[in-house]
Amino acid sequence: MNMTQENTPLLTVEGLKIEGLSEDKWKPIVKGIDLTLAKGEVLGLIGESGAGKSTIGLAAMGYVRDGCRFSGGTVHFDGVELTGADRETRRNLRSTRIAYVAQSAAASFNPAFKLINQHTEFPVRRGIMNRDEARKDAIDLYGKLQLPNPDEIGFRYPHQVSGGQLQRAMTAMAMACRPDLIIFDEPTTALDVTTQIEVLSAIRDIVDQFGTSAIYITHDLAVVAQMADRIMVLRHGNEVEVSDTKTMLDAPREEYTKSLWAVRAFRASEKPPIDTKKSPVITLRNVTAQYPGMSSPVLDDISIDFHAGRTVAVVGESGSGKSTTARSVMGLLPPLNGDILLNGEALPHEFRKRSKKQLQAVQMIYQMADTALNPKQRIRDIIGRPMTYYKGLRGKQLTEEIRALLDAIELEPDQYLNRLPSELSGGQKQRIGIARALAASPQLVICDEVTSALDQLVAEGILRLLDKLQKEHDLAYMFITHDISTVRAIADEVVVMQHGKIVEQGAKDSIFAPPHAPYTELLLSSVPEMDPNWLNRTLAQRAAG
Repeated sequence: MNMTQENTPLLTVEGLKIEGLSEDKWKPIVKGIDLTLAKGEVLGLIGESGAGKSTIGLAAMGYVRDGCRFSGGTVHFDGVELTGADRETRRNLRSTRIAYVAQSAAASFNPAFKLINQHTEFPVRRGIMNRDEARKDAIDLYGKLQLPNPDEIGFRYPHQVSGGQLQRAMTAMAMACRPDLIIFDEPTTALDVTTQIEVLSAIRDIVDQFGTSAIYITHDLAVVAQMADRIMVLRHGNEVEVSDTKTMLDAPREEYTKSLWAVRAFRASEKPPIDTKKSPVITLRNVTAQYPGMSSPVLDDISIDFHAGRTVAVVGESGSGKSTTARSVMGLLPPLNGDILLNGEALPHEFRKRSKKQLQAVQMIYQMADTALNPKQRIRDIIGRPMTYYKGLRGKQLTEEIRALLDAIELEPDQYLNRLPSELSGGQKQRIGIARALAASPQLVICDEVTSALDQLVAEGILRLLDKLQKEHDLAYMFITHDISTVRAIADEVVVMQHGKIVEQGAKDSIFAPPHAPYTELLLSSVPEMDPNWLNRTLAQRAAG
């Protein structure tokens, strides 16, 4: 981190107010925020879902989302007032001097173009580099951000790389024009802990190398401790407090900040031993799978049992096979070899060959509720559709079931039935994703990184909700995650994956008790700590061997 001594800030925000349109009324979202950002400084914005972090980050570019408007205050970037600037001025700044790294890379890339073509578009269009120079620079940045096969990966389409790889490609793209300011909006949310270390290090090195200023938005307090010179805590669109990182970590003034700093308290209750007389809900037996056109398998001899009322956490770095295993269970990637059983009976490998009852048995909650929910459908339709399709519910009975399910996920039916997803916070959207999965009355629910995009307080609420619903419905969970604290909180069994193989599996307590398998040890040692020196210390220890 490279705090400059220059007196003139790169960015000055004064009295910023932003409103959002909800139910035909303009309501305040950001309520008078002041901030300054020096050249070469990194400011961390933290706070729970709905605090206004991303809205403020976008406002630093002179931008507000659809359905929002500036209602007061100013945003000066290097002397240019952005809230009143013409469209061309703002567009020119955003493409060259200000860049944005979004939380959801999957929603930000054009699926029809290769990564490197999207990367090189602005440097070439703005005359910063020619096409060959831009491609060489892209490959160099891919290497700096620890992407595999940097010479080749840019020539893939977005759907051909993992979520973590796509997020790093987006970070590289933001750096293509060497901007003066980068807004990082949860840039490591989709990354496993081992990859996160390398990406955080690369982001920090590049920010230092080019003297780039940054606003780093995150709900991960240990991550912001590694990245930021100063931290601003937000809640409900207001500033709670702001100070340098060390002071904020060691001596926060406000009770709300202290509550954010608290260690996650939730732990699922202990469960009785597995009843070996009962068949698992889902069994994977010696499953091997391969994507079309690839020469080697992505899953190699995978065997896992998922029992009613229990949670199996599947952990491992990006590309380890976690989500691919889920795709095979869902019938989206039919195995080459092995069997998938439902309550002891063979399931057709391909989802198109499964009966409606078989499809109903396995449902998924997705990582990014933003892209998983149809933005044009109201909540009643999102939840009601699987009820109609799988259970034939209609009319008054359907409405009653939808209302009951909203109650079950702790959202007031009268308030949420007729809302659109855009009118919900991140945590509320994820609850709707849970409700949609439960609407089919499944036996196994695949939870794919369902808390990774959520701040600590909201994530804890989601884990408590999932635990409650599991007990009420005797659900089996496959919980895909890279967050070790989440595994400790909710898992009964743990499966550790690497390169498409199972490295270690067993009861949670036995997996986390030393001695660990080498790869498990690497995962556990990669979990960030609330210490600004943790990243430097960890990298130094690994460099020393």
